[in-house]
Amino acid sequence: MFNPSRLKLARQRLALTLTKLADQSGVSLRSLTNYENGKLAPNEENLLKLARALSVPPKFFGRDTAETIPVEAASFRKLSKTTATRRDAVLASATLAVEFFAVIESKFKLPAPDTPSFDKLSPEEAADLVRHRWNLGDRPIPNMIHLLESKGVRVAALRHEYTDIDAFCFVRDSSPYVFLNTSRSGERQRFDAAHELGHLILHGEQDMDPSTSKEREAEANRFAATFLMPRTAVLTQSMRNASLERILAARSFWKVSAMAMTHRLHELDLLSDWQYRSTCMTLSERGYRSAEPSGIVPETSQLLRKVMFGSASKVNVRDAASDLDLYQDDVRDFIRDLVPVAA
Repeated sequence: MFNPSRLKLARQRLALTLTKLADQSGVSLRSLTNYENGKLAPNEENLLKLARALSVPPKFFGRDTAETIPVEAASFRKLSKTTATRRDAVLASATLAVEFFAVIESKFKLPAPDTPSFDKLSPEEAADLVRHRWNLGDRPIPNMIHLLESKGVRVAALRHEYTDIDAFCFVRDSSPYVFLNTSRSGERQRFDAAHELGHLILHGEQDMDPSTSKEREAEANRFAATFLMPRTAVLTQSMRNASLERILAARSFWKVSAMAMTHRLHELDLLSDWQYRSTCMTLSERGYRSAEPSGIVPETSQLLRKVMFGSASKVNVRDAASDLDLYQDDVRDFIRDLVPVAA
């Protein structure tokens, strides 16, 4: 049994061209082209060579076809700076993560999606309406990952080598997915999660046309800022002309980065242009642009913890890898830093 689409999926996941795969596997480029085109099936010797080169068990190539997440369905930031090969690798990994969640859903009833479409509203109006719909009031959100999971969003981790990608989301079979770079600070991950929620609410299943990506990203940022730091609540905190110490206290209260807090205050006209620039310069000098000194502990997944540790029918790494015809490290990549797992 050999499925050509599985060979392409495994190759794309490692960001390999056919030429590079030929070099690494010892299988000729002509044979590889025929394999992927479905004109020829590899013999046992070449199948083992491909399995070793692509870091998958040989049985992986016999699985049913998986519909790869198309580029136009996913929200990628800095799309112009991300190569096509890189995007294909991330989307191939995400396709396998969808299969991982299918394994979970075969054993557990997951929360139904509750991510309404407010594409006709401004980002600020949509963020306020989602807060009202979800009965969040105007207080800080305790845990963004827990909130998303409770509303039917499947949250998974990006592989850490994808340092140029913060997060992305898409909808597959009516289920929303958010992928986070869990190597980022806790504050950054919260904003990324809110940003991707903004895409789901504002843009839904519409095609992510690259020509309008800057506009969509700006809208998702406005949604995230309003969702995490509601206008009415921030205005009641007497933050006009706030000092650096007040800003740092406020960022801890709202669980956002100091830079995000400063930008929000400027957005609400609580800091002048000069105060905004001066504060950003000071924060940058103190290391707040690339990190978050004395920041929060990154959030983890409640859903994955429950299904992997909380019942007799739990989904452990070993069994999930077996079900997916993957290696255990691949499954660990889906959940890295979202739940504690053995190395």
